[in-house]
Amino acid sequence: MESLTPDEVRYVARLANLYLTDQEVETYRHQLTGILAHVQSLQEVDTTGVEPTGHATDSTTVLRSDDSAAPLDREEVLRNAPATSGEFIRVSAVMD
Repeated sequence: MESLTPDEVRYVARLANLYLTDQEVETYRHQLTGILAHVQSLQEVDTTGVEPTGHATDSTTVLRSDDSAAPLDREEVLRNAPATSGEFIRVSAVMD
């Protein structure tokens, strides 16, 4: 793969709204060229018969399922609250 030119690096930097010094342009030119060469080598891998996936391994969740249930009875909730104010649970102030 050909090395990126400084103008190409400046163009990409402008797209990202970045302003680079000449020294940064040169540093990123070498780094971005290496990254693009690596991506190009990945393009050469034969993936025939490989199904697309979002994860490299099987993904399972450890959270419970989100099942709907009947709402709690308001009076029962208020009876269990340490303090109430009308039909609301009273809590201590959290800000001065």
